Amino acid sequence: MREHADVRAVLPQRFPLLLVDRVLELESGRRISTIKAVTGTDACFADLPEGAQNQDYSYPYSLIVESFGQSAALLWLDGRLPTPGDDQVLMFVGATDFSFEGTAHPGDVLRHEVRIDSVIADTAFASGEIWVADRRLATVATLVATRRPVRPSEPGGPVLEPA
Repeated sequence: MREHADVRAVLPQRFPLLLVDRVLELESGRRISTIKAVTGTDACFADLPEGAQNQDYSYPYSLIVESFGQSAALLWLDGRLPTPGDDQVLMFVGATDFSFEGTAHPGDVLRHEVRIDSVIADTAFASGEIWVADRRLATVATLVATRRPVRPSEPGGPVLEPA
């Protein structure tokens, strides 16, 4: 699993939220290195007005977190393709001490260095760093993800009404 087609085969996300371009290295069950190229045509910049300033093109932190999480998912799934009838969904639970030290802009290539720290039942704990060339962009003390079965809602169950 290295190229974008391989990434697309494993992850369910699609444009504009598929945020891993390529796997550079994968040490099964231990660590992964992936990249995401930030471009001026990323969907997050689509609504910027003409004449937007350089700081307006800062790549959103939320998308950096998502990209890191997708990299962790690739490591955890270890290249396994989804199977028909798989009733499990991979869910991001949360992250602690996600600390940013800078920003990324179009032309930068994010490199996610992710380690799996432990897996307990259907829950994985990961940590790592995000780099742009030799500049560290962020550190992640703990990212937690879990796999849970998908169940249809039960008839007569609670119904949420719009506010």
